[in-house]
Amino acid sequence: MKIFSREQIYLGDKLTAERQNITSTELMERAGTQIFNWMHMRMQGAQVPVHVFCGIGNNGGDGLVLARHLVTHGYNVHTYVVNYSDKRSKDFLINYDRIKNTTKKWPRLLKCAEDFPEIHPNDIIVDAVFGIGLNRPVDDWVKQLFQHFKTTKAFTMSVDIPSGLYTDKAVEDPEAVVYAGFTLSFASPKLVFFLPETAKYTVQWEILDIGLDPEYLYTTETEVQLIAKHEVLPNYKARDKFSHKGQFGHALIIGGSYGKIGAVTLTSRAALSAGAGLVSAYVPKCGYMPLQASFPEAMVITDNDEEKITAINFEIEPTVIGFGIGAGTDKQTITAFENFLKDNKVPLVIDADGLNILAKKKALLKLLPENTILTPHPKELERLIGAWKDDFDKLDKVKAFSKKYGLIVVIKGANTITVFNEKLYINTTGNPGLATAGSGDVLTGIITGLIAQGYHPSVAAIFGVYLHGKSADIAVEDFGYQSLIASHVIEYLGEAFIDLFKQPEQLTEHAKETEQQQKEQQN
Repeated sequence: MKIFSREQIYLGDKLTAERQNITSTELMERAGTQIFNWMHMRMQGAQVPVHVFCGIGNNGGDGLVLARHLVTHGYNVHTYVVNYSDKRSKDFLINYDRIKNTTKKWPRLLKCAEDFPEIHPNDIIVDAVFGIGLNRPVDDWVKQLFQHFKTTKAFTMSVDIPSGLYTDKAVEDPEAVVYAGFTLSFASPKLVFFLPETAKYTVQWEILDIGLDPEYLYTTETEVQLIAKHEVLPNYKARDKFSHKGQFGHALIIGGSYGKIGAVTLTSRAALSAGAGLVSAYVPKCGYMPLQASFPEAMVITDNDEEKITAINFEIEPTVIGFGIGAGTDKQTITAFENFLKDNKVPLVIDADGLNILAKKKALLKLLPENTILTPHPKELERLIGAWKDDFDKLDKVKAFSKKYGLIVVIKGANTITVFNEKLYINTTGNPGLATAGSGDVLTGIITGLIAQGYHPSVAAIFGVYLHGKSADIAVEDFGYQSLIASHVIEYLGEAFIDLFKQPEQLTEHAKETEQQQKEQQN
């Protein structure tokens, strides 16, 4: 799914009006009506008080359309205009007149904190104050209004984006943003729904189709893409009946040190489970017996040193190499890695101590093959690119870093983001159960195993992150968040692959709702 920027959404609105020969007011009517349909489907006429807070721009106009439909359908609705400026958008004014002509209960004007209405915990708040066009700090009394929403403990639903959030920069004042239980977003979700610092402002979100021009939506390239099953499925490589292990590559996992051989074991197992034809592990001598005993499918090559890697010499011809897992940052290990990089032409996936070595000796970054994949967690990322002010600054720094060195960077987190060619690919799978030792080692193995089979590194990174999260989502049903361990992710990886081809036995809830809405409109 594409995530459109603010400018792209504005252009989409404009082109839709031109190509469909409709006015911006009619497009606003569509948007407000879709919000009403969503609420009406769930409320079914329930007389819960609904408080609709409208700004004086187009987001407020959407709120006025919603309020008018709620009124005409007999709901217990209270409408307010948050009068934070003397300026009004044209479409807001049109819909302000329409609601005044619909009901004697005109919208109530709010100018200061003394005007705030009483709201009870069982009421519903609709936030239509600011939309994606917000470009200045929120007035103090409007900030107090947002805090009033929060204090009431009423369910809060935002229109398009929680008011106070910007689409393209960080929050300046956390107290000046609406905390939404649900956000109904137009055209596409917003990038801020997936970033660590701003995702907290909406618990859930859903996209409403307001009929924007299909050709524009289809052909427009976006900087950000949301990755789910339908995005990764076309990249899946099917296997022929007569295929053999030699066709699926040879993954070499280099890492481990005394006490950290388990990390290499996890990565090696994950690479084979992801589909690599062969997997070899290059470890210190202390890792030979543990690997042979715990993972008999792997071949093992050992360093001459008992406890750490001091030289990287092998006679095999791997398809891809995963480096750094449990390797440590001993001087001899760093030297071995540097010497290896000088001659290596094989695709690389680098994690853990491999990243720490690169952070210590940044000159080594220039020796990495093009499209080498780095998989840092936040602290490892900070060592590589330096500290950042906020999530947007972080993304800018990662894009610049990725471009400078020709790398693919996987920013691990609740919504892992893969950065490639200055584009962002946001993953939708995974859960808090992955916050456990070894889950990153497993991800490295999955990505390495996919590259071994011939997947382009960028596809392997995006697909691997998806499968890693999906496997955890399936496994957590049996183990729960607290008891999920990295080995479970490997064990359920096969089910994650199978899930790619599962068809829903029934209509999804969204499909059912859409079907019901169409029937009602026909009637």
